Amino acid sequence: MNPTRHAAWTALAAHRDALADTTLRQLFATDPDRFTRCSLEAAGLFLDYSKQRVTMETMALLVKLAREAGVEAHRDAMFRGDRINNTENRAVLHTALRAAAPVQVDGRDVLGDVFEVLAQMRDFTGRVRDGLWRGASDQRIRDVVNIGIGGSDLGPLMACAALEPYGHPELRAHFVSNVDGTHLATTLSRLDPATTLFIIASKTFTTQETLANAHSARAWLVEALGEAAVARHFVAVSTNAAEVSKFGIDTANMFGFWDWVGGRYSLWSAIGLSIALYIGMDHFEELLAGAHALDDHFRHAPLDANLPVLLALLGIWNANFLGAHSHAVIPYDQSLHRFPAYLQQLDMESNGKSVMRNGEPVGCATGPIIWGEPGTNGQHAFFQLIHQGTRLIPVDFIAPIHSQHPLGRHHTLLLANCLAQSEALMLGKTEAEVRTELTAQGLRGAALEALVPHKVFTGNRPSNTILCERLTPTTLGALIALYEHKVFVQGVIWGLNSFDQWGVELGKQLAKKLEGELEGAPLQPHDASTSGLIARIRAARG
Repeated sequence: MNPTRHAAWTALAAHRDALADTTLRQLFATDPDRFTRCSLEAAGLFLDYSKQRVTMETMALLVKLAREAGVEAHRDAMFRGDRINNTENRAVLHTALRAAAPVQVDGRDVLGDVFEVLAQMRDFTGRVRDGLWRGASDQRIRDVVNIGIGGSDLGPLMACAALEPYGHPELRAHFVSNVDGTHLATTLSRLDPATTLFIIASKTFTTQETLANAHSARAWLVEALGEAAVARHFVAVSTNAAEVSKFGIDTANMFGFWDWVGGRYSLWSAIGLSIALYIGMDHFEELLAGAHALDDHFRHAPLDANLPVLLALLGIWNANFLGAHSHAVIPYDQSLHRFPAYLQQLDMESNGKSVMRNGEPVGCATGPIIWGEPGTNGQHAFFQLIHQGTRLIPVDFIAPIHSQHPLGRHHTLLLANCLAQSEALMLGKTEAEVRTELTAQGLRGAALEALVPHKVFTGNRPSNTILCERLTPTTLGALIALYEHKVFVQGVIWGLNSFDQWGVELGKQLAKKLEGELEGAPLQPHDASTSGLIARIRAARG
């Protein structure tokens, strides 16, 4: 059903209009228990959504919308292994990668397959980390280079950065994704071929960018150590044994996964091999356990006390009823500096769609633009727009209570800034408050009047705050799963299939045709702009 046709959608639109003149200041002033009513804890994560422009009636109507859209039934179908990815006729079972009980796909329990790959990962990562796996020159591995793109890069890179304190002291993790040769060349320039291990992460072993980087890395290694060294310095995460073997990788060192694991949901699978090598298999399994704890909460908690459901509904309210076009994610932890980029793929590739599961146009705005940077850097860059700009931009503030790198008063300063920003967005600063402040500073007359409008903050700008005790593998796993399920719930309400990504295909197809033309092949018909650009590039390259 088109989401706008649900009775709750109509009721929410009327409710929004009734709330139009109500501010967050007023909501806090009239309800001393608002923080308690509008906060929730699960799987080691604490969510405070009291600074959202909602009342208890708003939340009740949003939960009603979730029920009318069939969130519970779709959730159960996903965990059951139904083929909910209808355009590709696939199950969606990244949750099975971190499950502890049997999971059926087409009547077959897949948990045994999952455990088999986890055991293979444990054996291999243990040998590398213990120095038992040696390179062709009989030296231990000291650098691991993950070559992948999209979900085969963003998740592992983000997790390794976030969990750096758990990293092996004698291993460094590197990630190459961009087909721009600069990315690979600058990475290799710092490495010794004799102590470097490459992971080629491509399910089909045909991804253009990944294979281009893989073959260039192979040539670099062979030039230094010879052809026979490939088998000791390359492993693969793939299902294409023929191409893996042709590349020179021993298929015993090929780690598989399944078509019910989507790319942007794959860090829990063998795609996470680089994570497991870096932090160790015990910690990798803690990452899985954290995600499983959040899965369990999502699966069993009632909708009105369900962390990812509430996060999703607040996003629906902001995007579809308050008109927000984007959503900022600001982690107050430098270790999470790649988390917003990871969420960009998770959210925008999943719900950046205008057609519903049944093929009909969706009747409302869908996936918001996701963006962000770590605090406090963002405060000195784009927070001006969030505080005083003309666009409503909801914010998720994410902060661990304890730092992984305690250093003097640094973390106190960081947390103070995090709380101050959310408070400032909510309260703002009225004209009267500005006048009082400037008068106290000795400003009078025309100078005061000229400055007043520039220092007024409208406030009433919504935010969530998500806290955890500290950033551990377990809490990171729960945090990632929280956003996975948030995206899923929003997709259900909008009527989307959140698990395909046809929008990335057209550009790839056209790029294949253009490669030859850029290298001198006969020109094909194009629009005037593309033809002109090809001609200019060819002329400049001779």
